[in-house]
Amino acid sequence: MNNKMTDLRNHLFATLEALQDLEKPMDIERAKAIAEVGKVLVDSAKVEVMYMKVMDGDGVSTGFIESEKALPAIKALTHA
Repeated sequence: MNNKMTDLRNHLFATLEALQDLEKPMDIERAKAIAEVGKVLVDSAKVEVMYMKVMDGDGVSTGFIESEKALPAIKALTHA
């Protein structure tokens, strides 16, 4: 299974849509569980970005975050 941040966003938006479904809304506890897992994945992505910054983005990626082109902009902000 190769999931990406885009997949996470899609799942979280699908959860929001399911919560808003007036005919058959998603169970609140299930939505909370999805949100908690999403938070863990976002925290993991933050660590991945920090790792890429430490390694100067030198071909380092786990593939979870799709865009490596954004890395130079992040480095520019941290070195300012």
